Amino acid sequence: MGKPLSGKVSVVTGGSRGLGREMVRAFAAAGSDVVIASRKLDACEELAREVRDATGQRALAVACNVGDWAQCDTLADAAYAEFGRVDVLVNNAGMSLLYPRLDQVSEAMFDKVIATNLKGPFRLSALIGARMAAGGGGSIVNISSIEAAHPEPLAVPYAAAKAGLEALTGGFAHTYGPSVRVNTIRCGPFDTDIAKAWPAEMRTELARHTALGRLGAPADIVGAALFFASDASAYCTGATLALDGGFR
Repeated sequence: MGKPLSGKVSVVTGGSRGLGREMVRAFAAAGSDVVIASRKLDACEELAREVRDATGQRALAVACNVGDWAQCDTLADAAYAEFGRVDVLVNNAGMSLLYPRLDQVSEAMFDKVIATNLKGPFRLSALIGARMAAGGGGSIVNISSIEAAHPEPLAVPYAAAKAGLEALTGGFAHTYGPSVRVNTIRCGPFDTDIAKAWPAEMRTELARHTALGRLGAPADIVGAALFFASDASAYCTGATLALDGGFR
């Protein structure tokens, strides 16, 4: 099949673990140089070394809390300083906070969830999308959640942020089209590092609600991510793909 991302440069936030790590590995194997961003620089550097050794692609590790506007600026500047271009941006970094009741969600908790899941992707998409549109174009992939469409009582701020992220997808697709495509992958329950803390009964219940009868494996993100990142999706923009095992 060749390497569908040969000669490309991809930025993946939340790239050092979970779904982000799988996408970084897959993009590098597909021929892309990669910028690996997360709050933990050591983890990014470790993955960058693995990528260089395994694929021969260039890999840049950048510490970035995407909830911080200035750090988003720094990430974009670092990517362009190192590679001179960005062809693919994956807004994958996300987080939610536990709370006993909605009336006990503090302003600081709410702001942190919105900043990581919505403000950061907005800033990065604006910065990098504008430069993509002024250059050779590119692809932006937003990683959302089934919570955007089916918010649970204990994840309402997170669900609101992810719904906002999906709204950004359409807005940016029209703003930076036709040369920049912007799409969303709406993920169901995935068996990532975070899921290790889920009680066994919760894992069983989530799996039971999928048509495929299981949680997603991290590698299950790869096909959809490569589709949106590559020319395979050349006529697809402003779209949301449900990657949830048939969850209901």
